[in-house]
Amino acid sequence: MKTPQSFVSALSRTRLESVFNPYADCCPLHDRDDAPALRRQNLQLFLEAAIEAKVDTMWIARDLGYRGGRRTGVPLTDEVHLDHAGALLGGVTLARATQGPIVAERTAAIVWRVLDAIRQPAVLWNVFPLHPHERGDSFSNRCHTRAEREATEPLLRALIKLVRPRQIVAIGRDAQLALQDIGIPVVGVRHPSYGGQADFIAGITSLYGVASDLTGRSPEFSFDQAASAGLAHA
Repeated sequence: MKTPQSFVSALSRTRLESVFNPYADCCPLHDRDDAPALRRQNLQLFLEAAIEAKVDTMWIARDLGYRGGRRTGVPLTDEVHLDHAGALLGGVTLARATQGPIVAERTAAIVWRVLDAIRQPAVLWNVFPLHPHERGDSFSNRCHTRAEREATEPLLRALIKLVRPRQIVAIGRDAQLALQDIGIPVVGVRHPSYGGQADFIAGITSLYGVASDLTGRSPEFSFDQAASAGLAHA
């Protein structure tokens, strides 16, 4: 796994029970027929652009959510912010892999609100790079298991070796503990969900040495706007 292409190829071959692999699996309800290929392409382009730009920071959360990276192929990025991801990395074109209404995710909205404000790209990832769900309910979220994390740990280490980050930011306590458990040094910030938005923004802006006045602003894309525009949201 010495290139983004070989990394994405290895990721797409990962098969685990009660886990949706967006780089290989196709959702019969929401995906285009070529969705897995488009998500592989999105991730490869995202990683290639980040490495070429010498992005030196990784933000790592826990696992893919079903409204964000599961649909787009780019971690911590929903369909609303695909263009933001491409623009921040120099104008890369990332394709939508689903059909029907665009789906927004709250965590992605906050993450990209901060990234757009600091204007510094980060390689976005998850400790567990796929979407774990409850048995029989592929549109649910659950925490990955230790066995699942161990099965995909070689992928995590391979990506870190590819990116060679100066700093890794763990988003949320679960991600921080999981990364520290396997000996990866991180700086931890609170996850923006469950009332953690202000602390997440304060933690990131402190790390980057920028003003933290984002806390009091309204998000550039609110969920009321999503509803009025006919977009689906959590």
